[in-house]
Amino acid sequence: MPNVSRDELRTVPVFHDLPDDQLDWFLQRVTEQRLAAGDTYVRAGDPADRMVVVLEGELQAKFPGADERVFTTEAGNVSGILPYSRMTIFPANGRAVKPSRLLTFPATLFDEMIIHMPELSRRLVGTMVDRTRESTRIEQQRDRLAALGKLSAGLAHELNNPAAAARRTAERLRGVVGEFRASVSSLEEIQLTADERTAIEKFESSCCTGAAPQTDVLKASELQDEIEAILHQHGIEDGWQYASSLVECGAMPTPLNLMLAAVRRNAAEPALKRVSAMVEINDLLGELEDSTSKISDLVRAIKEYSYMDQAPVQDVDVVKGLENTLTILGHKLKQGVTIKRDYHPTPLLVNSYGSELNQVWTNIIDNAIDAMHGEGELRIKTFLEADCAVVEIGDSGPGIPPEIQSRIFEPFFTTKGVGEGTGLGLDTTMRIVKKHHGSITVNSVPGDTRFQVRLPGVVAQD
Repeated sequence: MPNVSRDELRTVPVFHDLPDDQLDWFLQRVTEQRLAAGDTYVRAGDPADRMVVVLEGELQAKFPGADERVFTTEAGNVSGILPYSRMTIFPANGRAVKPSRLLTFPATLFDEMIIHMPELSRRLVGTMVDRTRESTRIEQQRDRLAALGKLSAGLAHELNNPAAAARRTAERLRGVVGEFRASVSSLEEIQLTADERTAIEKFESSCCTGAAPQTDVLKASELQDEIEAILHQHGIEDGWQYASSLVECGAMPTPLNLMLAAVRRNAAEPALKRVSAMVEINDLLGELEDSTSKISDLVRAIKEYSYMDQAPVQDVDVVKGLENTLTILGHKLKQGVTIKRDYHPTPLLVNSYGSELNQVWTNIIDNAIDAMHGEGELRIKTFLEADCAVVEIGDSGPGIPPEIQSRIFEPFFTTKGVGEGTGLGLDTTMRIVKKHHGSITVNSVPGDTRFQVRLPGVVAQD
């Protein structure tokens, strides 16, 4: 029997008001253990064969893996295996953080303890439930943070592309504006006549609002030769420098010929430079508008995806949520995934927590992309079934083996490697669907895996 009194054992909350005879029974069956700071008291993989009562000091359990999760047990708490636990081996490496004193109780005596100390057994079951709940909460938080990290990385990439394009366009625009101003200054020095100014303006107008540039390579080459010949006829020896850009901006031979015939030779080249610069400015402004529109569209999708500044519960268009999710995951879809859509002809509205439903679509679609290793066909279908909106998300991946299909919604179950998944994505998905009084099923064969989510209370909008 260890040198531990009943009063000292009662400093541990689960023992504080138990009868003397029960405490004596317990103390007769425990072993006292003293640890120096840094000493190991258990290793990952050891048999889960004992309960540990921490009388003094502090213990730390570190779970092996990419993230090395750490849990701390302070004096006055119970660690190790507990009654009714299904743990067979210790999953973590345990050491003393500071000098510690422990009592170890063998798991082989749990059945006797339940008989002799029923109140302690009840409290320990509560402790185990609390421990499991806290562990699940931490894992779910880690899963959400991991998912947020992946989404953030993808969004940063998606935002960076148009932002970088806009920056490059702005830099080029600054240079072209300089060229435009220089050509204008040259023309002002020449002091154009009214007829010359009108001729130049007419040609500029024909380039900016005329026919679209020639896209046929052979015809574009022939047009470039014709324009270069016209430039040469009017004494512009370096006409080849302008011919290509004039073809790209939609210039045609007849308006060009009329303009060159109406202006003096020393005004022709600065006029061409001004036209080229002006047309390029218009093109660059179009590129800038396109890039900023992409950024704006992505920001809009993010706001709609997260339901920022909106009521938490509202009638949600499931297709709109799916499309916003696809936008958010665009960086992964671009790797080689084609999307096949088959949506119900009219919007299906479900009164729900929109941001949570988007988490459902994100988890399922993200898993599908991972299963296909970034290449394959993603199939999304919505339809009405009785009073339920049904969302079916399928992929052309290798499928889910039959022997594990019944387990994929279990907490912490994952087929991914260490550090790649927590096994809570589909568990979270199931909980959200149940919260909305819906159901989720899966059917899978190689090349065709389909998740079907049914959400009741749908309103079909005409």
